This record gives sequence, C-alpha cells and structure tokens, in this order.
Amino acid sequence: MGNHPIESLMKTAMESIQQIVDVNTIVGDPVETHDGSVIIPISKVSCGFAAGGSEFSPPDDKEGGNSGGGSSGQGGSLPFGGGAGAGVSVQPIAFLVAGNGTIRLLPVDSNVVVDRIIDTVPDLLDRLSGMFQKKKKNPDDINIARD
Repeated sequence: MGNHPIESLMKTAMESIQQIVDVNTIVGDPVETHDGSVIIPISKVSCGFAAGGSEFSPPDDKEGGNSGGGSSGQGGSLPFGGGAGAGVSVQPIAFLVAGNGTIRLLPVDSNVVVDRIIDTVPDLLDRLSGMFQKKKKNPDDINIARD
C-alpha cells in the first residue's frame, strides 16, 4: 500500500520545524562579557502544527450508471487536496549569569517575587549564622543596661 499524500505534507512540515527548533533555541549560546561573566539565555519554545486533506470523488456518471464511487472499487486514485502549516514561538524567560563566583538565574518577568526570595535565602542564612557566631565569640560586646 502506497503512502497517502497527507503523509508527505506532514513530513515536510515536521522537518521544517525540526530545522528551526534545536536545543540551542531553548538554551542559547553563552555570551562572555568584558568582566568575565558568562550569560546564557533561556527561552520557552511553543510549537503548533496542523494538517488536513480531502479526497474528491469523481462526479457520478449519470449516463452510464456507474455508482461505484470511491477509489477502492475503481482501482484509480482520486484527486487529493491538502495543506499543512506550523507555527513556532520563541519567548525568552530568563538569563543564567555566571560570574564573580556566583551563578544567578535572572527571570525576564520582573514580577517573580517568589523566585527572588528563593535566590536571596542562602545569602540571608549565611549572614544570620555569621551574626550569631560573632555574638558567641565576643560576650564582652553585649551591652547590658544597668539601673
């Protein structure tokens, strides 16, 4: 059994999408800045794909009475009409910045408060533990109000 014409339409569209979208589209090429930091763009890729086709049966033979219709009884192929389409959307969502001994994920959407809190928690914990260790080492620094 031969390939249906819609298969070649779908194959061509999918191969075109595959050429456009690769792993470098999602995780972009690193860019090095003058201070030695490396910035890597992170993107979201959305794809849409649609294909459709139709076979047209020949008009009924009103004179000869050929009422077979369809391709299976006639042994010939019917006229085919079809189309396929695809759309690709690439949206940057963040930048991964590595430099000065730190790695940070900077979201493009500035309303991501939770992400910023999560990013600052380790630094905050380090500062708090450092403050408590200083207090334990130097008990003379504690000021006690005397009446």
